[in-house]
Parts: sequence; structure tokens; C-alpha cells
Amino acid sequence: MVTRRRCQRRRAGRVPTHVVDACLYTFHYAHVRLPPVFAYKTKTGCDHSGTYLRSPRPVRSAGRRANQPKEEVTHMATAIASTNSPSPDERPEGTEWATEVRRLAKERDAVILAHNYQRPEIQDVADHTGDSLALSRLAAQVEASTIVFCGVHFMAETAKILSPEKTVLLPEPKAGCSLADTITAEDVRAWRAEHPGATVVAYVNTSAAVKAETDICCTSSNAADVIRSIPAEQEILFLPDQFLGAHVKRITGRDNIHVWMGECHVHAGIDGATLRERVDAEPDAELYVHPECGCATSALYLVGAGTVPQDRVKVLSTGGMLTAAENTKADKVLIATETGMLHQLRAANPTTSFEPVNSRAECRYMKMITADKLLNSLRTATTEITVPDGVAERARASVERMVAIGSPGRGGE
Repeated sequence: MVTRRRCQRRRAGRVPTHVVDACLYTFHYAHVRLPPVFAYKTKTGCDHSGTYLRSPRPVRSAGRRANQPKEEVTHMATAIASTNSPSPDERPEGTEWATEVRRLAKERDAVILAHNYQRPEIQDVADHTGDSLALSRLAAQVEASTIVFCGVHFMAETAKILSPEKTVLLPEPKAGCSLADTITAEDVRAWRAEHPGATVVAYVNTSAAVKAETDICCTSSNAADVIRSIPAEQEILFLPDQFLGAHVKRITGRDNIHVWMGECHVHAGIDGATLRERVDAEPDAELYVHPECGCATSALYLVGAGTVPQDRVKVLSTGGMLTAAENTKADKVLIATETGMLHQLRAANPTTSFEPVNSRAECRYMKMITADKLLNSLRTATTEITVPDGVAERARASVERMVAIGSPGRGGE
């Protein structure tokens, strides 16, 4: 049973999980664990539509990373409150900066990795583009002694975990992740204590400290395989993404999975109502939905109701979307994920029109890395990411157990 106390003007079908401005939500699930409560405030206040506005400013942090000073402001609060964050529309002029980036990278013996959600110019200048785990595994294989990771903090940590002997740089240290920050290592230990003997499965979108407290990691593309590898009678604690957890419970049919109520604020804002509006407006389009999205369940409902043919709806990781994009013959595909992914999809298949389900689904954390910040990182070797040896060793074991089950391949998040 779900109990909600919500703003009366919120439209039905939208189920956010945090406190947004003055609109309060209270959830009681038999198999769901709530994270520490956030209070998101925005410059324009509550929009009464159930969607998250572009720049939420948390008034309570979700906990610190391992060894992070108490007085240090958390990624999320600092990143979004910063008035110096550049506009996502900014673009470097000319090609000189790209030439300089490549020159500096060669000089520093560095490989540049860019996540799929980065700005287009960052993706274009990178040596490799993809999801965080695929990039981190690639980083461990390349000969370069320095990794410049254009992504968010937990991604750079993962690269360091898998490449402990290499220098890992993050061009913008304030680039955090709202999903990763919904759970801390202390939270995992407390949750374990409530369910002794349970197996803890962590989505790779978590901090190194959290990975170190878990039994095995998973990606959105192999989460079901990881769950199936665990004996059917074994109780499972799945963290931190509630929508991916719900997706895994649905496709595995297991009812002994407890799900942490975390979410990516960008994906949560791509909700069922918005999805239905776009599908109604584009009845012939294919639909690719990331399992972190709040609309994933609605997409499967539309298939079940016959509103959208089953062969036109795919719940995919970012890597899965890219593979599907390369092979589709559709005239138009609607994409339910962060809008940065559109750059890769359009490059992979110029004959198909790829359009966002929600054009406002843009992560400011991802867009914090600019051309200037990448140049500065290469010039000054900032900011170096480190992970304590003990934490890294235990986190690495969690990732390696996942890999032993089967490679996540091109999938990832």
C-alpha cells in the first residue's frame, strides 16, 4: 500500500518521492526503504506538475563521502547553488580549443573519457564516449597513465577503483549525482542490520564507499541477470534506484527484493503523464525508455493496454539505446533519458529523428564540465580523485563479482 500526502494541484499518476518545496509526500511500502529526506527548493517554487524543475537546491544533504570533511559542502548543494555554473548553451568558438585539448592530453599522457550525457563538444573531443562502467573498464585497459573523466564524481571514483595505479582527474569536482547521494555507507550498514543475511545489490551509480558495503554491483542492462544469479530464496536489498528496482522485480518476478527509494531527479522528472502526451502526439514513433525513468512503468502499461505496439517500446540502458538506434528503420524515436544522449543517437543514425520525451530532462551536474574546465584540468592536473585503499579493494570486489557473472557489454547504465 502507498500512502501519499500531496499538493492538491498535482496531477494523478505522478509519484515523486522527495519533498518538493511546500508539497509533501509520505510513502509507506512493505518492501521499500526510504532514504534520508530531501527538501528541494527551486527559484520558481513548486510547479504543481509533479516534474522536477531544472535547478533543485537541496536544503539538507544526503551525507558525506568517505573521508570528506564535515565542513565541505556536498556535491549537490554546491553544484546547483553555484551562480558561476555556465549555461548549457555555451559552446566554444572555432576548433582551436579542441586542438589544444588534444595537444595537452598527449603531453600529459592522458586519455579523455566522456559520459553520454556530457555536452556535445565534450563528447566530440573525447577519445572515448559511453556509460560510466564501460568507460571505467576501458580506462583500466588503455596504456595512458592519466584518465580525465568527463562525468560526475562517482564515475571518476569507479575509474580509480579499477585503475588504482593511474591518475584520475575530474575537471569539475562539484559535479555530483542526485541518485548516488541518496544513500551513504552508513545507510547500507543500517539497512543490512535490519535484514541480516540479505544480499546487497548496488547499481553502479553509487559512491565508492557504498560499493564497498555491498555484495555485488549491477548495471541497468544486467541487473536482472545479477538478481537471477542469487538463489531464489535469498532475500535481496537493491539500491539505490527505486525505478530500476521496480523494473527488476517486474521482470524477474521475485517478491523478496527490498528496494531503496532513491532516484535520479532528472529521470524521475520524465513521468508517465509526459510520456502519454508525447506518445499520443507521435503515434507512429518508437519509444526508448531508460529504466531509471519514472515513466518506465507507464511505458509498459501503454503496451499492455494496446496503446503502443510492444515491438515499438524498448526499456534500455544508454548502451542499449545506441545499439537499437544503429539498427532502427523508424522515422522517429522518442527518447526517455537525459537529453545529452541525443547527440550520440543522432550521430549513430542520421536518417532517423530522435526526440526527447521531456526536453527539460537535462542534468546540470553533467553539464558543469565545459571546454574551459577541461583545458584547465589538463593544464593543472585538477582535480585528482583518490579512494582509500581499503574502500577501493572492497568496492573492486563488488564490481568483479558482477563481471564474473557475465560482461555487461555495451549496456551499462
